[in-house]
Amino acid sequence: MSDTPPDRLCTNPRSPFYNEALLERGIGVRFNGTERTNVEEYCISEGWVRLPVGKSLDRRGNAMTMKAKGKVEVWFLDAAAPAQD
Repeated sequence: MSDTPPDRLCTNPRSPFYNEALLERGIGVRFNGTERTNVEEYCISEGWVRLPVGKSLDRRGNAMTMKAKGKVEVWFLDAAAPAQD
């Protein structure tokens, strides 16, 4: 695994941008200079994050989210595991 996080990542298993192995390592997100712990999805190149809106749920039981635009910085919380030959 590399130490560079992907351009786009989502915590919802139904999303095509979901990656369980990367989420297990832990992802840190800073949005507009503030470290956020409640980000559902992010995209670095387009500059947006999806954040939950209160405790509201949609008709499928997923958290209601809003898209916020700004500067997105992402990093891994854990170091990459060494490559095994």
